[in-house]
Amino acid sequence: MDLKNSIIPLFLLLLSSILGSCQSQDSKHVGGSCEGCEAIFEYKNKILTPVDTLPGFQHHEPKLKVTGTVLKRDGKTPAQNVMVYIYHTNRQGVYETNGGETGWAKRHGIYRGWVKTGKDGKYTFYTFRPGAYPDGGEPEHIHITIKEPNKNEYYLDEYFFDDDVLLSSERRNAAENRGGSGIVHPIIESGILTVRRNIILGKNIPYYD
Repeated sequence: MDLKNSIIPLFLLLLSSILGSCQSQDSKHVGGSCEGCEAIFEYKNKILTPVDTLPGFQHHEPKLKVTGTVLKRDGKTPAQNVMVYIYHTNRQGVYETNGGETGWAKRHGIYRGWVKTGKDGKYTFYTFRPGAYPDGGEPEHIHITIKEPNKNEYYLDEYFFDDDVLLSSERRNAAENRGGSGIVHPIIESGILTVRRNIILGKNIPYYD
């Protein structure tokens, strides 16, 4: 065997080893790849509690309460010390910034918040209903990322509003239902638009075990 013919098999073997190593590392990353999920750590010195009020809540309508319970994989037991991060557009469908933002705030904008669940697993955000993207290409939605103890951060299906005319049947059927369905049903409670969503850790999440 000449040098050229001996190098090619060695190169292919090395390439296969590298790809296999990458696949092994990816398989350990709960939820798979997640661009921007690290924004969940950008709360700085804020003390996280089960309730947070996002900027703009007092000044925008309709005001919105986003609430629910984070449950363990059995779908019954409340999960404690789970961080939940959300962000969304303004009423015009734009991720609004003030200028001078750093980190993921440059893309996620100013309407974002963080909570951490207590023993009862409950979480609540006070915000306002976001607008659809200006081009009408996306329904109104709220992005969500979670971080549970002893696992890396990962994203869930966005909150979508069941009464949104832009939420097509195709969009509904294409949902991955990560953490359970993200389609919420707005109702008025105590004078404020309210949506409830319970989150089941690990449900439909790749590489969770």
